[in-house]
Amino acid sequence: MAFHDMRFPTRISFGSSGGPERRTEIVELANGFEERNTPWAHARRRYNAGYGLTGRDDLHEVIAFFEARRGRLHGFRYKDHTDFKSCPPATEVSPADQLIGTGDGATQAFQLTKTYASGDDSYTRPIAKPVAGTVRIAVDGAEQTDGTDVTVDYTTGLVTFAFLAIPGPGASITAGYEFDVPVRFDMDHLDIRLSDILAGDIPSIPLVEVRV
Repeated sequence: MAFHDMRFPTRISFGSSGGPERRTEIVELANGFEERNTPWAHARRRYNAGYGLTGRDDLHEVIAFFEARRGRLHGFRYKDHTDFKSCPPATEVSPADQLIGTGDGATQAFQLTKTYASGDDSYTRPIAKPVAGTVRIAVDGAEQTDGTDVTVDYTTGLVTFAFLAIPGPGASITAGYEFDVPVRFDMDHLDIRLSDILAGDIPSIPLVEVRV
């Protein structure tokens, strides 16, 4: 298997449904209390892209995309229109959006992350598939020059500083970006239904996030 660094058609994903999935193991005790635990450190997203189809041209495009990925064999990028930025969807990306690390004067590479906070709790999600040309990096509020001060690996989400630009001890490293979710098809069969000569649909096109 491999990961194909290309995106599922965005106009089709716009009409999709889905979101994060967690796995929680619950043991009910004899006294009525529960013990809850999770084997997953990170959530996994699931989507159904079948709701976004609007015509036979969309059917043709999905069939081609499915065949080129060999069904479930190869992963690809997917734009989750509800969660695709380091900030809320209607807000402009800023280099101060997300804290991704603190300098120590020696570390050159930092992983892009996104933190989800509610109340006193938070969850930090690794971002492995940033969108090319959208990443902005700052050190203590000063934006860095892409390609000179810092380089971004858009296939892994790893940010690497040039030797002369390594953040000093205690420096806050922040980032803003757009990103995709790495997914694969969760079936090896497309159930295509033609309602008439000009229209049709695929009721279910399940996608599941993959670890990369």
